[in-house]
Amino acid sequence: MAVAHKAAISFGLVHIPVNMYTATKSSDINFNQLHKECKERIQYKKYCPHCDSVVSNDDIVKGYEYEKDRYVVMDDKDFEKIKTEKDKLINIVQFADIDEIDPVYFEKAYYASPDSGGDKAFELLRTAMKKENKVAIARSVIGTKDSLLTIYPTDSGIIIEKMFYEEELKAEPKPYKKLNLNEKEMDMAKLLIDSMTKPFSASDYKDEYQERLKAAIEEKIKGNEIVAPQVKSDNIIDLMDALKASLDQKQNKTTKSAKTKKTKEPVRK
Repeated sequence: MAVAHKAAISFGLVHIPVNMYTATKSSDINFNQLHKECKERIQYKKYCPHCDSVVSNDDIVKGYEYEKDRYVVMDDKDFEKIKTEKDKLINIVQFADIDEIDPVYFEKAYYASPDSGGDKAFELLRTAMKKENKVAIARSVIGTKDSLLTIYPTDSGIIIEKMFYEEELKAEPKPYKKLNLNEKEMDMAKLLIDSMTKPFSASDYKDEYQERLKAAIEEKIKGNEIVAPQVKSDNIIDLMDALKASLDQKQNKTTKSAKTKKTKEPVRK
């Protein structure tokens, strides 16, 4: 796995050299844009109207427009020159309780692993945060942006979450009117929640739409038409009826699952 960013976690006088690796990837099926008539792929060319020519990536530089049609050019060396030594570190500025960080602030996750010489300090930081149930809030310049980070301890290592700043978040929608709930509705909702509660395992979940999309593509390759799945809708309007029906459905599934498991169990002699 390629290193996305190299830095050192810094807190107090402790420096821990680390490598950061992107923690997620896209599993979406990608489509190409084709010309409707001839089915040839559409191409996007970078064009300079002043020179009346197509340009390559090597011919493109970054420019900041400080006046109308007047630009100052910045290259990678310029960006590096304005970084201080502190900017190149992942500077821990505070620790906080894990549940104090609203997930809406998380932008992108990275796996962190100790670089040469940082193994013991890395493990000390991970274990101490884990035992204290804390995360670290840090800052570092990644690329050309001063990034706010959360350093999150896990059982197997450390995850660094790149965060949004507060000013980057949109305002919440207009608050909805909170209606009064009766006790029966609340009890029924609690029963439904309890019946659906179990330890979370990410491996239990797959992108089912992508699987159906792959199957649909295979059908079209074979020259077959895609058949829309028939889904029955219960169309229950009353809240209590919906809660009862949901609870009954869950209980029926649990009963069927238990019977199936019992049937599959080997007969002991």
